[in-house]
Amino acid sequence: MIERQAILDAFQFRHACKEFDAGKQIPAAEFELILESARLSPSSFGFEPWHFIVVQDKALRESLKQHAWGAPLKLDTASHFVLCLAMKSPFLDPKGDYLPKFMREVQHHPQEVADMRLGFYTQFQQSDFDLSDERKLFDWASKQCYIPLANMMTVAAMRGIDSCAIEGFKQKETDALLAEQFGVDLAQYGLAYMVAFGYRKHEPRPKTRRELAQVVSWK
Repeated sequence: MIERQAILDAFQFRHACKEFDAGKQIPAAEFELILESARLSPSSFGFEPWHFIVVQDKALRESLKQHAWGAPLKLDTASHFVLCLAMKSPFLDPKGDYLPKFMREVQHHPQEVADMRLGFYTQFQQSDFDLSDERKLFDWASKQCYIPLANMMTVAAMRGIDSCAIEGFKQKETDALLAEQFGVDLAQYGLAYMVAFGYRKHEPRPKTRRELAQVVSWK
């Protein structure tokens, strides 16, 4: 069992690292662990509405800078740089071909269980959460994608690896770039976030947070 203090230490260690030590690389086994934490993350209905692109090619990193105002220094110095794509309606439409196949081949549900779960999801999408248009559905999928983001950053911190999540980019322009240079099908995916990993160049300032009593209510 992981000691309580070790968990707290990891959360104290983690910060939004603005610049990494470009001379230090994360060992392959360590980064595989980080990616595995993303793969094993939970999601609504267990649909895993994500795909991760690890961008190590220098030219591709350079191309991302033009529309990602929050990323240039990180793109230059991070050991590993990840793009998280969120699925769109071709994958998440309950009337489409993908989800029934996913339920059978990945989740290993019998047909009657898959049909029942698909019925629940249809109701959820149409009325419970009103995922009635493409933007709402993409935003819902993106919310799921933030679960593996948190897990990756936490696992990294537990291994003494720094990270920084990035939303500082022009979404339409960056998506277009991904289609042009990364081969991303924009009918199927959109960029949810970027995240950089590496080892800090500078020590961060002390962490500031509200007290627990200010953010938690008991009823």
